[in-house]
Amino acid sequence: MTGDWDLAEECAQDAFARALERWPGDGVPRNPGAWLTTTARHRALDRLRRRRTGEAKHHEAAMDLTTIERGDDDSGIADDRLRLIFTCCHPALSLEAQVALTLRTLAGLTTAEIARAFLASEATMAKRLVRAKAKIRHAGIPYRVPAAHHLPDRTVAVLGVLYLLFNEGYSASSGADLIRQSLCAEAIRLARTLAELMPDEPEALGLLALLLLQDARRPARVDDAGGLVALEDQDRTRWDGAAIAEGTALLDAALRRRRPGPYQVQAAIAACHATAPDAAHTDWAQIVLLYGELSRMMPTPVVALNRAVALSMAEGPAAGLQVVDELERSGALAGYHLLPATRADLLRRLGRRAEAAAAYRKAMALAGTDAERAYLARRLDEVAAADAAQDA
Repeated sequence: MTGDWDLAEECAQDAFARALERWPGDGVPRNPGAWLTTTARHRALDRLRRRRTGEAKHHEAAMDLTTIERGDDDSGIADDRLRLIFTCCHPALSLEAQVALTLRTLAGLTTAEIARAFLASEATMAKRLVRAKAKIRHAGIPYRVPAAHHLPDRTVAVLGVLYLLFNEGYSASSGADLIRQSLCAEAIRLARTLAELMPDEPEALGLLALLLLQDARRPARVDDAGGLVALEDQDRTRWDGAAIAEGTALLDAALRRRRPGPYQVQAAIAACHATAPDAAHTDWAQIVLLYGELSRMMPTPVVALNRAVALSMAEGPAAGLQVVDELERSGALAGYHLLPATRADLLRRLGRRAEAAAAYRKAMALAGTDAERAYLARRLDEVAAADAAQDA
């Protein structure tokens, strides 16, 4: 309505503050959403009138002509949040800007959390968000609920939003807890809604399969004290069998459409883990092949790091370490704690304990959650104890 992202956010916040003041005494209105939108719009009009510029008159006229009735919505999206995500993922912006702005505005992720998802510094991500908002304002990009036939143009960005929202929930970037269950649940809910909306889109099915297969392992990822449990040490009887069955069925349905994509490949990797009866029977050779395909689709350093881990399990730690050392020399994952953590584990398995200890310390300094730091500290203690036993 305003054409100005910052103004819209400020006026929406003012409306919520006003509701907190009024509703306890007056009661919650029959249509809270319309009350908030109307209050925010009146606040925006007041702000624009005070500017007293030709631009303000233009905005005021545009706002007066804008309706907020759901009857004008022909997107076919019944879910409020998913409809807003499609609206926010405007193709006039770069894919990264669409995803980052949506995560910040609708998903409530902090700039630091979004920066971690994109392997960027917080300052860099803050600048990108500011530039995206400025482009919306200066280019006059219209933000309206897209019609149903425009949804495919925005689907890639929407999938990215849901994927990164789940990732922040599944492996939090900071704080005391490793898992933020509410984010995982909301990402799965939205992915399920998207798959129902687009049943012929294989990547929507692939994403839902991936999230279900990953989330199925959640109950075993932390112990009773909240400590991180490595995949090979997890009690697989605690995994959610129903979620695994649904995820594999969805993956099969997606693959039958013969339009492979990165979410389907990642779901296939997750299925290899989820369907293995125990760690020893994991098909690491197949996982290496799948990561090779994923590297072709998404040639990112994180995919290369994950492939190195699989390679180390299929062919031995020396093979994985060679790839990890190349990544470290490239600087592509500088500041990413899983790079030194992976290197430390490979060095430990090779018996190079002094180097492993140094890598564990580096990973601990970069890790964002208490659970991850505690896990790395335990590994460091194990290396130190092995060294002490050898000296004795």
